[in-house]
Order: sequence, then C-alpha cells, then structure tokens
Amino acid sequence: MDLGISGRTAIVCASSRGLGRGCAEALAAAGCNLVINGLDAVRLDATASDIRARFGVDVTPVVANVSTPEGQEALIAACPEPDILVNNNGGPPRRDYRELDRQAMIDGVIQNMISPIEMIQKVADGMAERGFGRIVNITSITVRMPLAGLDLSSGARAGLTAFLAGVGRPYAARNVTFNNLLPGKMDTDRLRGGLERAAETSGRSVEEVGRAQAAEIPAGRFGSAEEFGQVCAFYCSVHAGYVTGQNILVDGGLYPAAF
Repeated sequence: MDLGISGRTAIVCASSRGLGRGCAEALAAAGCNLVINGLDAVRLDATASDIRARFGVDVTPVVANVSTPEGQEALIAACPEPDILVNNNGGPPRRDYRELDRQAMIDGVIQNMISPIEMIQKVADGMAERGFGRIVNITSITVRMPLAGLDLSSGARAGLTAFLAGVGRPYAARNVTFNNLLPGKMDTDRLRGGLERAAETSGRSVEEVGRAQAAEIPAGRFGSAEEFGQVCAFYCSVHAGYVTGQNILVDGGLYPAAF
C-alpha cells in the first residue's frame, strides 16, 4: 500500500533502537525524511547511516534528551516544520511504589507525560496551518492493564492519554490526527531485561521464562519492532485521516477485553 506520505518529514523521538527505531524504519520505507533522536551518539549515527543506506531518505540524527527543554529545542531546530511527530521515551525502571520518592515521581511524569505534551505544543499548530499532521504517541498496554512495579509509567502515560483526548479533537478538521499506540510484550531490550530479572529471581533460565510469558499471549509470541513500526506508519498515512483520539493496542491479543 502506498501510504501517501513520501517526501513528508517526521520527527521520531528515542529512535536509535527498539520501537522508536521500528517506527523510523517504517516511515523511511514509506518515503519520509527523518529526524531521529537518542542519547548514545555512536548508536544513533549507526542507525542513521543504516536507514539512509537502506531506504535512500534524508536522516538527521540529533543527540539529545527529549525530556529536557534543550533536547526538544534541538529536535525542532533540526526540523522546524514536521509533518509527523512520533513521541517516544523510555519508561521509569520497575520499582515498588513504596520506593518512589517525590523526585522520582516528578521525573517519571516529565518523561512520559509532560515531554510529549511539550513536543506537541511546539508542532501541532503549524501542522494545522499547513493542513496536514500526524501525531502518534507510543504509550503502553499498562495504560489499560496496569502491571505491578510499572505504576509510575502507567500513571504518567494514562495522564497523557486523558490530556490529549480533549486537546487533539479540535485539530481533526485541519487534517491533524492524534493517536496512541499501546505496545504489549515486544521483543526489545526492555523486555529482555525483564526476562533476565525474572530468571534470576525464579531460578529458571531466560529461555524458560521467555517461553512461559510468550505462552500467555494469544499470538503465542512477542511482537517485533518492525511490525510495530508498520502499524505506526499506517496511522501516519493519508489513509488514517479519519482516525483520531484512539488507543490502538499492539499486543498479540494480550489485553483480555472487548473494550
């Protein structure tokens, strides 16, 4: 399918690896020029070089922390008029809620709620003026299905979801959409780290823990960054202009409800 976005420009936050990289690659395959972002300069440059070589698009790497005003300004300086914004950021580490002090909670909310809102503030009105915009926020299945130890991440991302539910709708008439992708158990570094911790505490191998967790998913496997990216690219396409304010689960059927 031609997504109709060839030649468009996308900012993809936290995209040197994992789900962010999957989204960047899928948008590049659709012909988008990219501004990608990460903290590790070596890995980010390698990602940029690989995407350029494979897809023949312009890729600008920006080494920055998107949770900071300086990082956000660097991204906007590299792409003042983006057509597409994919908000993404790492989540707070798994911790019992009793261990969270005030600063940890503030940092988590900045990371997973405030920062994406600030990025949207910088780009949404310009998108509306130009008559095209796609904003996709990578949140988590835990917005709907909280998991113990991820309470801060779940709460901040749920706050983002509620905040944007009202903010985004007035933009629909200007061909600017806001949607959220809720990944389930995806084959990423974060998941593998969780498997390793579970293996240490249970005395089982990482492979055994992985097989047991995958068996709980109706699809029988973990998701890949590549297929997640394809879902993201569709919601950035011209074909998704009538879809806004939605929370799209990408979880292999793990969330056990109809609504």
